[in-house]
Amino acid sequence: MNFGLPSAQELRKYRIWDSYFTPAFSHPGSDGSCDLISDIEKSMRAIELGQFEKLCFFPHVGIGTTSDKKLEQTLREKPALISQPLKRWPKRLFGMIQLNLQNPEDSLMALEQWVQNGPMRGAYFPGSGPGAANCLDPKVLAVVEKVAKTGGLIMQHTWLKTGGKRSPHESTPAELAILASRYPKQSFICAHAGGEWEQGIRALRNTPNVFIETSGFDATAGFIEMATRELGSRRIVFGSHLPSRSLGTELSKVITARITEQEKQDILGGNYRRILGITAPNR
Repeated sequence: MNFGLPSAQELRKYRIWDSYFTPAFSHPGSDGSCDLISDIEKSMRAIELGQFEKLCFFPHVGIGTTSDKKLEQTLREKPALISQPLKRWPKRLFGMIQLNLQNPEDSLMALEQWVQNGPMRGAYFPGSGPGAANCLDPKVLAVVEKVAKTGGLIMQHTWLKTGGKRSPHESTPAELAILASRYPKQSFICAHAGGEWEQGIRALRNTPNVFIETSGFDATAGFIEMATRELGSRRIVFGSHLPSRSLGTELSKVITARITEQEKQDILGGNYRRILGITAPNR
């Protein structure tokens, strides 16, 4: 049974790399148990059905990115919990750490520990919670420069809302475009294309170092076609938002789009591997 998905053989040819995997909000339980591991295990059926090769998750690392003080202490005292999923699924998972942009000092140290000297591939800039700051806040600039020095990638959460921002700490695609223009050699991913993707795509037209990510909003006709037309297929990366979003919904955005098979392969994995500097075939 394929649950309405393309065949396993067809899915495998896309070599799917997921840039936005969010199990258990990417943290272990505050009692030291690893809810994250359990949630990843529950997601494995969908991952296998989708024939995903790799998935990126965004762990908290104990620098105040959650409001759970017990959890934050646990992460500081037991840092092995943070990389436990990477050891459990070394061929399937990789990570980018969540940063506290209100606390650049600890974020800089975390980047050195986990990205420069550790296994993580970049940083996630949150759009809400205690670690969020607008991407144009002066505090953020030192963090961006540190990520650039490590060679890491930045995933910036964006979500346009009817009526405007609920918090000044949120970031829009237009604001991300301004930031990225200041650091033209640094690669950024605009998570969810801003949610309201027509505005998001237009805001990023002239910022070639920003890529849009496909997850988080319901599948709507014309999204991928417009993004491909306005930005080019090589500036789009796939995200599943598993397990909180539907596998079929997120895959269908790309697989059913009226674009070429090569463009689908680029979006579903090729572009992400290129941004990460991974050129060797995985299979």
